[in-house]
Amino acid sequence: MSQDSFDPCRFLQPVRELARQAGKKILDIYDTDFAVQAKDDKSPLTAADMASHDTIVAGLKALTPDIPVLSEEDADIPFEERRRWKRYWLIDPLDGTKEFIKRNGEFTVNIALIENGEPVLGVVHVPVSGVTYAACRGGGAVKYVPGEGEHPIHVRALGDGPVAVVGSRSHRGASLDAFLDRLGEHEMVGMGSSLKICLVAEGAADIYPRLGPTSEWDTAAAHAVVEEAGGHLTDLSLQPLRYNTKESLLNPHFLVFGDATHDWSRYLP
Repeated sequence: MSQDSFDPCRFLQPVRELARQAGKKILDIYDTDFAVQAKDDKSPLTAADMASHDTIVAGLKALTPDIPVLSEEDADIPFEERRRWKRYWLIDPLDGTKEFIKRNGEFTVNIALIENGEPVLGVVHVPVSGVTYAACRGGGAVKYVPGEGEHPIHVRALGDGPVAVVGSRSHRGASLDAFLDRLGEHEMVGMGSSLKICLVAEGAADIYPRLGPTSEWDTAAAHAVVEEAGGHLTDLSLQPLRYNTKESLLNPHFLVFGDATHDWSRYLP
């Protein structure tokens, strides 16, 4: 298929179904007395991470056998090989493992399609609630709620009241505190996983400042959603995050915001 005729939106429905299937695998384990292991970087790993990984990878290889897959649970692919990829799937089979272990429901299945360093399709599925956020390049962003169906989502303009800030339940540091001090009057919403980005996408929050470490699979799917909803995910210089451009798969610190007429970078410490 030529570059010009490639339409990522044709994969949106099968990928949504794949995320739902992976979510069911996660819930099968969520309701048991599961064990928790530590990965090399000391982050937690459960059987649910691997069950979701296996489901998604098998499904994507069946759907698009010619498009490589990069998963958090199989990320040891040399940059010399990765750098040749113009198009690839980037997945986080269980984003928010700490939230999964706490059993608070704030974890997601993230599947993104990256083309030339940019996310052109993203699905974020919430296994416990069944909610799904989905977007593809040029197709807009939607939120599906079981029993209610789906509706388009869009970021909101900054209002006159307190700024709604979304932040991590499991990670908070001095840099974020300094940002909030400079911001002034605000309301803080704690949330796990890539749901923080989705809250900005659906107009439930104004800004998500991430001034700590994340990896590319943590952001890619929700990045596609927030951009199609009219928002932005940028580095601290307000340049859009790019994917697979370097040896490390770590993201720079970043900002997610809806209203681009406001200079969010002025609050950075």
